[in-house]
Amino acid sequence: MRLDLGDYLPYLLNRAGTKIAVSFTAAVRQYGITLPMWRVLVALHYDEGQRMGQLGRLTSIDVSTLTRIVDGLENRELIERRRGDGDARSVRVHLTASGRSLTERIIPLAEHYETVALSGFSADEAALLKDMLRRLHDNMDELDETELPLANTG
Repeated sequence: MRLDLGDYLPYLLNRAGTKIAVSFTAAVRQYGITLPMWRVLVALHYDEGQRMGQLGRLTSIDVSTLTRIVDGLENRELIERRRGDGDARSVRVHLTASGRSLTERIIPLAEHYETVALSGFSADEAALLKDMLRRLHDNMDELDETELPLANTG
């Protein structure tokens, strides 16, 4: 059995994602942030006052890494942690005015990258692609690693 890497979905997804991520990372470096920092900032811009777990799920950043990123953004006064009103243990993350301003300066750049990536796609095709990618992501939640086929060692 031969697997054609050029037609293998995980490779194609990774290849496209990596190309966009590497280029966008270089572009946001001028603002003094990394791609994971950008994900946190734009996630908070979209939905202010998230808990760390919620923010981690939305950004696909594991909580231990996310804590370091949030610490760094907080040290730069781009975000702040606030205790919940009814529960002192509940901490929500919010953009500061500086964080909101920086995010709003970068959003047009992010939109440009999406426009370039989707050039040649109709609006319907772009919407369908995004929907299919969300479904692919959700499908991977169903992966049962205990039932994976064993490698043929013989």
